[in-house]
Amino acid sequence: MTSAGFNVTSSLTLVGFSSLSGHSSLLFFVFLLLYLFVLFSDSLVIYIICSQRALHRPMFAFVASVLLNSVTASTLTYPKLLSDLLLSGAGLVQVSRTMCLCQSFFVSSLGGASFMLLSAMAFDRYLSICHPMHYVVLVTPAKVVLMLLLCWMLPFIVVGVSTLLASRLPLCRAQLNRVFCDIYSIVSLSCSGAEAQLSGIYSLLFTAVIIFLPAAFVLFSYARILFICLRRSRSFSSKALQTCLPHLLVFFNYSISISLDLLLRRLQSNRESDSTLITSILMMLVPTVLNPVVYGLKLKEVFTHVERLLRCRRDS
Repeated sequence: MTSAGFNVTSSLTLVGFSSLSGHSSLLFFVFLLLYLFVLFSDSLVIYIICSQRALHRPMFAFVASVLLNSVTASTLTYPKLLSDLLLSGAGLVQVSRTMCLCQSFFVSSLGGASFMLLSAMAFDRYLSICHPMHYVVLVTPAKVVLMLLLCWMLPFIVVGVSTLLASRLPLCRAQLNRVFCDIYSIVSLSCSGAEAQLSGIYSLLFTAVIIFLPAAFVLFSYARILFICLRRSRSFSSKALQTCLPHLLVFFNYSISISLDLLLRRLQSNRESDSTLITSILMMLVPTVLNPVVYGLKLKEVFTHVERLLRCRRDS
């Protein structure tokens, strides 16, 4: 079936698994362990935050939201990845175009939501440290709920439009050198000229609004916090920076993964290579695995309850 002389592809092929040929059993075991670790550790920290009244504060609500976002993204990628490794033997994987677009939508939406949540968290820390006298008035439970809704709804709307535009593109190629689908890669398969350019421009707009603007806001907020800390006492500065350090580690964790993937794509233009495949895997693995470690170990209030809970389980 053709449209305007182009082939309307109903299925796509993920050829990234072919580069992993010969290691499918080992990779399946490793990814399964990582997925179980993400599920357990994220759920543990979320449970502690929800169950301890002392942690029912805006900062920990944002932490729980980041981890919930992470475990949701993991659940949308790891099981599919595991089934593909198990069934394909690390060979070619066929996926319907509709399924590929759905996965692209959720992965991109949740990825954008991560940056939005981190920017909301930075704003919360900025108000707490720089305007402590007005913090209770400025950051109410209702406003926290509104911020969380905005952090999830805005990426879903923007990515939804981008996904809709990508779904209308006729494709002249059907092979993705990835282990999961994303909108940018699907658009790169198109050869329909103006439509592809429009979708590409919108994808760049999405990247700017959902990733770069929140990232710039995070850097600005923490720069202001650092400036305030340099003017205060050493004890105040130490306490403030300790609460900000985990959030900065998670922010740089996401930023470096995304930046490497985008940079390699731009440098290699339309041709995919093993390096882009590796970064696509790392972009999925590194943030989801490190987030619960950072928040579980670096946030003193959370670590204390984790340690107490694990000690009780061991003693019983």
